[in-house]
Amino acid sequence: MLFVVTAIDKKDSLDLRLATREAHFAFARDTGRIKLGGPFLNAKGEMAGSMMVIEAPDLETAEAWHMEDPYVKAGLFESSDIRPWKPALNAVGADFGGV
Repeated sequence: MLFVVTAIDKKDSLDLRLATREAHFAFARDTGRIKLGGPFLNAKGEMAGSMMVIEAPDLETAEAWHMEDPYVKAGLFESSDIRPWKPALNAVGADFGGV
């Protein structure tokens, strides 16, 4: 099952994001759940949040995975949301299981 994870960084937290970025990437690689993802950008073009499409068997697993993300553990996010997602269009070439 696929889920969209969205998260908004706390104000003035770019330094924290950059300091935790490599650990976040290592977590993403090691767990293998992320199908597609990247940062939201603010008006200045700076990273200010995250969006990820992840694969997990259920919402509980997706939420538990998210809580282990180094960004979450570092307190980067002001808010985050996880919702089940069903792809309908795919112009980016990501493997969403036949879409």
